[in-house]
Amino acid sequence: MIALVKIALRNLIKNRRRSLFTILAIALGFSAVNLFGGFARYMYLGNREMAIFGACNGHLMVFKKGFLEKGQLTPARYLITTEELKIIEDICRKLPQIVLVAPHLMISGLVTNGKVSTIFVAQGIAPSAVDAFMHRTVQEIKEFDGKKMEDGKTYGVAVAKGLARLLDMKLGSHAVVFTNTVDGQMNALDMEVFQLFETDSDAMNDKMMRVPLKFAQRLYDTEGVDRIAILLSKHEHTEFVRQRLQSLLSGHPTAFDVKTWEEMSQWYRKVKEMFDVIFIFLFIIVFIIVITSVVNTMSMAVIERTREIGTLRALGLKRRGVTALFAIESIFLGVLGTTGGFLFTFLGSWGIDIMKPTWIPPGITKRVPIMIFLSHEQMIYSFLFLVLLCLMASILPARRAARQNVVDALGHV
Repeated sequence: MIALVKIALRNLIKNRRRSLFTILAIALGFSAVNLFGGFARYMYLGNREMAIFGACNGHLMVFKKGFLEKGQLTPARYLITTEELKIIEDICRKLPQIVLVAPHLMISGLVTNGKVSTIFVAQGIAPSAVDAFMHRTVQEIKEFDGKKMEDGKTYGVAVAKGLARLLDMKLGSHAVVFTNTVDGQMNALDMEVFQLFETDSDAMNDKMMRVPLKFAQRLYDTEGVDRIAILLSKHEHTEFVRQRLQSLLSGHPTAFDVKTWEEMSQWYRKVKEMFDVIFIFLFIIVFIIVITSVVNTMSMAVIERTREIGTLRALGLKRRGVTALFAIESIFLGVLGTTGGFLFTFLGSWGIDIMKPTWIPPGITKRVPIMIFLSHEQMIYSFLFLVLLCLMASILPARRAARQNVVDALGHV
């Protein structure tokens, strides 16, 4: 076997130009797959953080059963009462994985600056809960101008910059919001702009506000909430806590639904599906390039080394020895190619970290950085797969070489 390894290395060195191009093709394919995989991983993490922390929706959301289907038509019927909220909070205290329980009340209506008015959609949540969500982010995902909202100042709200431009509002500006209460009566409240922020959706940038929970409840004239966001200590606990919570709530007379952040985030699911499809296409292209390069290199080697193969066979080398020889050469090509791919991958990732490029993704209102989050597990799997792929690609040329007649091979010109 040691002799076969030496022969294989010498043959690769002898045909160094062809070997170099094959190794380069494998290296570029390997780095392309891993760099794109690292970018996709960054996108997954960024969108996951936005769904969980940026939107203050937590890892789990609890609704009264039927709210998601009919809650917009008859909101009063599906509000979670203060008694039900207390029961859910007591249940959550029994689960050590839960670090925060944040009631929400989504509201909508009209907002006016005294001259013009437009529609708004607002998330009602306690300002202290917002701070708790933002402090647990891995990366900073929301920036705002102005000061923080406070639990004691229920009139202070955060307004999306697009909505502020429509109404010519600035920090400290006052406005009036009005809407129907849960009982159908008209209600209005004064507000002051504490914050201006950019939303993560073009469609919502001219409509979105975030208001204290007490403000939303006063406007809707209710003490109830329409959902409860639950934040966990670790993302990995999501499914376990969901099952435990659903089991504990099943004994309550009122039926509740417990949804995960992924079920509630259509944007995340669509982005993930898109990047998964792109990754598959990229991997297929790399697959074809590697197969073609290795088959071409091995086929040319069989043609050029016909007399050498005949000589080895005449000296007693078995057919399986010839097959093993070409297999070893292919493995060397795969190992050298992926080793170079590791270098290209780290250089590419390092270059992106240095240049810090930015882009505006579809549906987003602001520029975000392009980052690469390399996965060592993915790189190891790619290494093993490409080496195995090189070995498989060499089978056909190796078998053709092994089946050559010894006499004909020795006389080949």
